[in-house]
Amino acid sequence: MQQDSQSRISTPFLIITCLFVTCLLITNIVAGRLVAWGKMTLTADLFLFPITYIFGDVLTEVYGFRRARITIWLGFAANLLMAAVFIFVVSLPSPSFWEQESAYRTVLGFAPRIVLASLVAYLVGEFSNSIILSRMKVLMAGKWLWTRTIGSTLVGEGVDTVVFMSIAFSGLYEPGIFWGMVLVQYGWKVAYEILATPLTYYVVNRLKRSEGIDTFDRGINYNPFAWK
Repeated sequence: MQQDSQSRISTPFLIITCLFVTCLLITNIVAGRLVAWGKMTLTADLFLFPITYIFGDVLTEVYGFRRARITIWLGFAANLLMAAVFIFVVSLPSPSFWEQESAYRTVLGFAPRIVLASLVAYLVGEFSNSIILSRMKVLMAGKWLWTRTIGSTLVGEGVDTVVFMSIAFSGLYEPGIFWGMVLVQYGWKVAYEILATPLTYYVVNRLKRSEGIDTFDRGINYNPFAWK
């Protein structure tokens, strides 16, 4: 199989990128909703957000870090645009007869602190996940995919969770409650990735066969801000 997929944009790559960005935007809309799951307190995005890491694993494993980097930045740009539009629209005056203003602001009125937390956590988490998976693939000569998907998630999701929760919610809850929420969310995300491992294997192997590629990132620039 080809070892470099950088010369062309394929339909499967575009589909995965679109799904990645879609899931990211949805999770950021529902992230402010707290969910009581037994004795645990979760944010509603936990039911969908881990899928973005699975998509990230698939993109890096099949197409390489440089392609994954493009998708990560597209997701960041889309998220930033969505937040900016929501903030602008919410700031506009509403007619006196419209009774849904409060509900609309509650759902879509992103606080600057939440926007900052989301954007920063997303970038550091996704890039950590992609870089670690990419390096592990080269070091392991492409073997033991499960160690890469789980290992990169342990770091990426850990960084994402701590950064987001620290920026968004630190000081708002007692330390015990705050760190309990962090640990529950982190454990949920890691368990999600582990349970999805068979599906990840299936998608990766199917893509490698259909695309005729298996990219190894040797001698590439891991700078998130580089474009080559």
